[in-house]
Amino acid sequence: MIQPRIKVIIPAFNEEKAIVNVINEIPNIVSEVIVVDNNSIDKTAEVAENAGATVLFESRKGYGYACLKGLDYIKEQNEDPDIIVFLDGDYSDYPEELLKIIEPIVNKEVNFVIGARVKRLREKGAMTPQQVFGNWLATFLMKVFFNAKFSDLGPFRAIEYQKLLALHMEDKTYGWTVEMQLKALKQNLTYVEIPVQYKNRIGVSKVSGTVKGTVMAGVKIIGWILKYSLKK
Repeated sequence: MIQPRIKVIIPAFNEEKAIVNVINEIPNIVSEVIVVDNNSIDKTAEVAENAGATVLFESRKGYGYACLKGLDYIKEQNEDPDIIVFLDGDYSDYPEELLKIIEPIVNKEVNFVIGARVKRLREKGAMTPQQVFGNWLATFLMKVFFNAKFSDLGPFRAIEYQKLLALHMEDKTYGWTVEMQLKALKQNLTYVEIPVQYKNRIGVSKVSGTVKGTVMAGVKIIGWILKYSLKK
């Protein structure tokens, strides 16, 4: 079997204490690790570059902005990857689990894989109560409206590159993950969830760690679901 070309995109905002751990534990099968510094005021970029990552800069704050910056960079390269993996820079995921995240795609079983942060594999306190409820509500609504089988909006995910391009992703901030899942449903992509371990992040979450971030994320996620439910 020809080894797939895999690239990892890591949006990062003030993750200087965590990012080196994330990069160092990504399996060697990955051809390029792309860290998108989302206007950090610490040494995230310097630490990531020293660890061997390609570092891009996106001054407009927002998870989606950072992911889109990484995709724009990949589009400019001479050789398209086969698989794109998205991974957070806070060291809450276990980067070595990338191998099991990509396996169903490598084996041509599905187009899209979500790393599901199941309770039995989560470290205590790794997800806030509002995150747990938000994930439940969003995936419940997707089940009701679209007969989806998602249980999580986990950021650790892999997707075939060409399928990702066809989704025409557009969300700039908190709705990136749910937008991808909704568009995957709309385009009838095959998908599966793989249970992954999840631990307490290094540092404080910029979304779930603040009231504003939690509210804004919730509004954006529910907004995307309602928007697509009305299009049915």
